[in-house]
This record gives sequence, structure tokens and C-alpha cells, in this order.
Amino acid sequence: MKNPFLIGTTVYLRPLERADAPTLVPWVNDPEVSRTILLHRPMNLEAEVAFIDRVNASEHDVVLGVMTKDSDQLIGATGLHHIDFKNRHAAFALSLGDKEEWGKGYGTEATALVVKYAFETLNLNRVWLHVFEYNERAVRVYEKTGFRREGVLRQDMYREGRYWNTYVMAILREEWEASEAAVTG
Repeated sequence: MKNPFLIGTTVYLRPLERADAPTLVPWVNDPEVSRTILLHRPMNLEAEVAFIDRVNASEHDVVLGVMTKDSDQLIGATGLHHIDFKNRHAAFALSLGDKEEWGKGYGTEATALVVKYAFETLNLNRVWLHVFEYNERAVRVYEKTGFRREGVLRQDMYREGRYWNTYVMAILREEWEASEAAVTG
């Protein structure tokens, strides 16, 4: 493992580095991957490096690379954005760009690691996210890790020639603690 920050069973999370940009750029430009994130234009290497520099310098963002433990391979990125330390909440984000690694439980484990970090280390009370209705795989991951649907932003996203709903989902500290107690219980 190289520079691990959060360690799980099959994945570990580490800070993104400028050297990761050449791996990330093809993913965000891949239509299958980009349709799950809020990106509507192509990304180049310079822009990706600037993004990594910006989030690494930010006190209100924590962005981590998702690494497989067995191969030490970068397969995606995850983290918290818009961290509000006064009101104790943040937005969660996850994107697995390596499509060969989809469906193996890595997204679920990475989500659980970041949520645990949000509650146990950052002392947040709420972690929220927005997910497009057509991203059924992500919705399942979030529900499996304890997120609940709080609402629907109707016809919020225009993509592929039509409008789509965006689901608002969140997990509260008390819900996470109850699920942790049930598991360890």
C-alpha cells in the first residue's frame, strides 16, 4: 500500500496526487463514467491537475483515490465536499472510473470508509449526496451503506435528450451509529 489514509478489507483510500491525473482524465471523458457525475464538457490533463491541486489545498474538501489492496491499482476517487464544520455536514462523492472493477463491492467499501471517517474523525452529523435516478448501481451502494432518500429534485438533470430526476440522499450520525451497533452488537 502506498500512502494509505483509510484502510478497508479490499480497498484503501489515499490522497490524490498530481501523478494520478493521467489515469483520471480518460475516466471522466468516458461517456459511461461521465454520465454518473456532474460533468458536461471534456476534461484535459491541465484541468485535472488544477482540480487535484485545488481540493488538496482546500480545508472544505477531502478527496481520496480508491485503491485495490491486492493490486495497488487506482480505480476511482471518493471524498467529501463542502464540509461545513459549523453545521457539521458534508457532501459525499464517489466515482469508480475503472469499469473492469465495477460490481465487485469496492464502491460500497469505499463509501463505508468515508462515512466512518466523516462521523468518527471529522465529527460530522450528516453526510448527504445527490445521485441521478438512472444511476441505479450507485443508489444500491448508498442504500446498502445506510443512506436514505430524503427527496427528489424533479427533472433536475438534462442528459441524453431528456430530463432526469436527482435523488437527495443522506445518512445521519445516529443512523450510522445504530447500524454499527447492530453489526458489532
